[in-house]
Amino acid sequence: MKKLTIFTPTYNRAYCLEKCYKSMLSQTNKSFIWLIVDDGSTDQTNILVHEWIEEGNLDIQYVYQENQGMHGAHNTAYRLIETELNMCIDSDDYIAVDAVEKIIKFWEDNGCDRVSGIIGLDADQHDEVIGTRLPSHLRQSTLFNLYYKHGVTGDKKLVYRSELTKKYPYPIFSEEKYVGLALKYYLLDREYEMLLMDEVLCHVEYLPDGSSNNMMKQYRSNPMGFAHYRKELMKLPFAGRIFKFRQAIHYVSSSLMLRNHHFWRETPQKGLTFFALPFGVILYAYIILKSRTPKAFN
Repeated sequence: MKKLTIFTPTYNRAYCLEKCYKSMLSQTNKSFIWLIVDDGSTDQTNILVHEWIEEGNLDIQYVYQENQGMHGAHNTAYRLIETELNMCIDSDDYIAVDAVEKIIKFWEDNGCDRVSGIIGLDADQHDEVIGTRLPSHLRQSTLFNLYYKHGVTGDKKLVYRSELTKKYPYPIFSEEKYVGLALKYYLLDREYEMLLMDEVLCHVEYLPDGSSNNMMKQYRSNPMGFAHYRKELMKLPFAGRIFKFRQAIHYVSSSLMLRNHHFWRETPQKGLTFFALPFGVILYAYIILKSRTPKAFN
């Protein structure tokens, strides 16, 4: 049985998905499944993927669902995956040519049920590592500690044990399309560390229609998702007060967008939320201002 599933959530990305496909074809080890979760695309994604399936060069699984947002596509992927390991490669990214080979070899040499998976590196289109490399003196760490204790910056590529990613499904809120993906990762951090693999596994490109470049609109359009995300992060037992205070500020802002008059009763950190109130109001006003649609001038 194959050990790794690479899953790709996609929504109207037929124009760039072929680069991702070609990177899968170029793998030095093709012992993996490519699971494509089509989150309601209305372009030619379905036709394109079925052409690749008919070519028979890769083990491709394709599933279509009504649009639920990135986190909803992740829920579907985690529910369907049957291999021991999984990794997400976004539709506008492409996998390093030897990534599968390196992951499988590294896991065979170091993997065990005492860790949740592997943290590797993302690089840009010019092979420059996104943010910082992983600390050379560490063999394993939680994702949270890497960022908030060891000073690591930039997106990293995560390879998880699939039995664990089936835990903590993302909540789906009616009329909303976004819940922070890091929520699952930080919840798993409560139970396991991850192995560190200072190797580039993926090349990323931040396209104009990607969520990273539209965060202000995401904040405004998905207040229930963001409020839930911030509440859960305030509960993390290993998070410091400064981190939780920042979450409280965002929680206040999202609650104002929701017109939620019960936010004080619902917060897990009442003291921090009290002191966060004025900052949350300022953040709310800033998001409203920045996410306004510019008026057209004749």
